[in-house]
Amino acid sequence: MKVLPRTPFFETSVKNYIYGDAVLEYAKAADEAAKKYDIDVLFIAPYTEIRRICENTERLIVFAPYMDPIRPGRGIADVLPEAIKCAGAKGVLLNHCEKPMTLAAIKKTIERANELDLITFACADSVAEAKAIAQFHPDIINPEPTELIGTDQASDMSYVKETLAAIKSIAPDILVEQAAGITKASQVYEFIMAGNDGAGSASGILKSPDPFALLDEMIYHVRKAKEDLAKMSKTGEE
Repeated sequence: MKVLPRTPFFETSVKNYIYGDAVLEYAKAADEAAKKYDIDVLFIAPYTEIRRICENTERLIVFAPYMDPIRPGRGIADVLPEAIKCAGAKGVLLNHCEKPMTLAAIKKTIERANELDLITFACADSVAEAKAIAQFHPDIINPEPTELIGTDQASDMSYVKETLAAIKSIAPDILVEQAAGITKASQVYEFIMAGNDGAGSASGILKSPDPFALLDEMIYHVRKAKEDLAKMSKTGEE
């Protein structure tokens, strides 16, 4: 059975900045922060580390960075959905700018993932692409402008609000995350307070002077946003 992350959530990955044992250490740090702040953390792991991370962490929701919509059989270099699930992955990332997909491929892969109860997390480069992908009902959409990924410039708030409104107008149950160019914990807080279901960072953390400290601080700010939203909701009810 597919279980979506509790909101607000945090998401991170390592891309190819680190590898091997360093990935596991980073995953363990994310896991400790997830437990400390009681926040769901999505961790997009390299294929080679999925099983090891799943076996050595407790709270991470581990995703594969991509999969092919194939079935068991031929396809020696393709990524089999059953294989990533067997390794422990709970979901899959689709259409990242470093691994772009056609709309037809996104649709087919979401359908294949749904057969296996894998959570689908699709990236979108623009408002138009976000709206197109929303028609396929992935579980999560991350609308991030390609030119901002890996930089120190986050999406401006007008883009954040526009993409959020566009996606929710098509399918209110799709979770929306903002992640492009996030380098500060305060940005995580601001994007969640603006109505997003989650926020994330990869390059911004791993290129920082103290990645583990910044990782912890960002996840803490997800917790802070969650508590502040709850207070606001309670005040509104009163």
